[in-house]
Amino acid sequence: MKKSIIAAALSAAITTSAMANALDPNNPSGTVVDRFADIEVLRYTVPGFENLTLDQKKFVYYLTEAALAGRDILWDQNGKYNLELRQLLEAIYQNYSGDRSDRDFLAFEKYLKQVEFGNGIYHHYSTDKFTPSFTPAWFDSQIDALKESKSGGNGLPAKVRIDQLRRLIFDAGYLPKRVNQAEGQDLIATSANNMYEGVTQKEVEDYFAAIKNPDDPTPVSYGLNTRVTKINGKVVEQPYKIGGLYSPAIERIVENLNKALPYAETAKQAESIKALIAFYTTGDLRTFDEYSILWTEDTTPVVDFINGFIESYGDPLGMTGSWESIVNFKNRKASARTETISDNAQWFEDHSPVNPRFRKPEVKGVTAKVINAAILAGDAYPSTPIGINLPNANWIRAAHGSKSVSIENITQAYDDASHGNGFNEEFVIDAPTRKLLDKYLFITDNLHTDLHECLGHASGRLMPGVDPDALKAHGSTLEETRADLFALYYLADPRLLELGLLDNPDAYKAEYYKYMLNGLMTQLMRIEPGKDVEEAHMRNRKLIAEWVLEKGAPEKVVELVKQNGKTFVKINDYRRMRELFGELLAEIQRIKSEGDYAAGAALVEKYAVKVDPALHREVLDRYAKLNIAPYKGFVNPVYTPVTDAAGNITDINVTYTEDYLPQMFRYSRDYSPLTR
Repeated sequence: MKKSIIAAALSAAITTSAMANALDPNNPSGTVVDRFADIEVLRYTVPGFENLTLDQKKFVYYLTEAALAGRDILWDQNGKYNLELRQLLEAIYQNYSGDRSDRDFLAFEKYLKQVEFGNGIYHHYSTDKFTPSFTPAWFDSQIDALKESKSGGNGLPAKVRIDQLRRLIFDAGYLPKRVNQAEGQDLIATSANNMYEGVTQKEVEDYFAAIKNPDDPTPVSYGLNTRVTKINGKVVEQPYKIGGLYSPAIERIVENLNKALPYAETAKQAESIKALIAFYTTGDLRTFDEYSILWTEDTTPVVDFINGFIESYGDPLGMTGSWESIVNFKNRKASARTETISDNAQWFEDHSPVNPRFRKPEVKGVTAKVINAAILAGDAYPSTPIGINLPNANWIRAAHGSKSVSIENITQAYDDASHGNGFNEEFVIDAPTRKLLDKYLFITDNLHTDLHECLGHASGRLMPGVDPDALKAHGSTLEETRADLFALYYLADPRLLELGLLDNPDAYKAEYYKYMLNGLMTQLMRIEPGKDVEEAHMRNRKLIAEWVLEKGAPEKVVELVKQNGKTFVKINDYRRMRELFGELLAEIQRIKSEGDYAAGAALVEKYAVKVDPALHREVLDRYAKLNIAPYKGFVNPVYTPVTDAAGNITDINVTYTEDYLPQMFRYSRDYSPLTR
């Protein structure tokens, strides 16, 4: 399955001066709402919402309600005890009547915030289980207090298995990792997500191998919306649908999709919503393909959304989609950039450095735009992507095209939050390079995202008979590698100047430097000492940077050099670096097109996984002095209907004042159909 949503890279830590906004009450973009552990929670604004028509605002509102209605689904997918855990932790916090400056309470509060951010007990990026720093005795005392509580509805939640949750919280070896990617292990048996139960990796792979038709030119996305388990010793799929798993939440999603339906902007958009409702009703993956085609081909609406089981990073085998939703509308001014790119998609494909056999002879329906997110939900909240390219099915992309978006109000919030953080001064090698980043990184970073999403994921083709899942556990990493390399290669192409997307032939160097710095060094600050790199996007960046470092070593294309006892990235030959990106792109595309699992696995294991402990320690020590949170996420705006005396909606107000835990508690109160 093609992976299309990319995580915001550490470019968010690099200060850029272009398009900067001062932080003030009238412009809360990038305002820090909360800071805990390794996380900073920000605000994002929704510029242009006030200019939408009333019908468009109503459409956004009901779609946001449909988005928030699916929250419980992701929590349960992330771990079978997560919903119970959330109920218990929130009850303890809200019932607590002691000293809120107490050490154990503060440790508990941090833990609660981590769990809320991770949509469960596992870190959203590393997928490791959170470690509590409050004591078991303090925890037990709070359970006793809940049992004695008689007021406020904050007593001990029903159907919560205290002993099970106590073990989950305090036993580090029990269900320690949500997604395990370690080579040579049973990735299903050693992953604690709730997408599989009572089955082994071999059983799952054998099951799907038996039901797939290798001659089907339009295969469904097998396993996308099911939990795989055993019943009476037989491997079966339990579908997510009305009347099946997650039915109460899906019923509420559908209820709000039906409310949104009258405000669809085009007939095809209305048909796509009806098809999505039919998919939620039946669980039929052919219906999901019908929805995906309708959604892909409808490119005219201002307001758009994704809602469903989309990306499969949460599945160690890369099949089951985590539930997510993003509601958005078009940023008309910024979209000129992406429209130029998509209008020239065939030129980029024809001039790609890959073997012509693996190029698409005809690039169909690549549409691209810049959007402003109106709401983030499920697997896109609180941590969110900065770009989307869908649908994932290769045959749909080949026959019907794809939609690509860059989320500019999110990248703007990251940029607004980064000013003056000291990152450039600590990690960028010299003043001229810092000046280059200040001048060109914002635009080249956005262009990298545009090229990655608009063209990278849409490029290339599979050879006849190649299974889209042939790269197995490494599929996500290699797909993101492919898209990143496509973007990096073309950032330095004179064609971007001809198209008016850049105004300086050296501008691309800003992104090249940032990318190599991130891949070789600074993203390591997200890794705990002694751990391997596991997350797909981090592996992707490390693979590219380490491969280029090694292959360019004889010519000293790029080096790690020491200055005043500190390690820096030094790029000596940017043009040769571009050629190396092209060479690696050609090989990754071959691997993808031919389904060469062995070659792909060899690249990932050699370049993308292992960490130099000495360099890692240095990066952590230098980063610690800056006090920059490694991860960032967001609170959502609040949408409130304005009604007249007859109850008719006359406007939708949007506000940016809700804080982090209050938002989480409100969502648990108002959008938790699976805990009722």
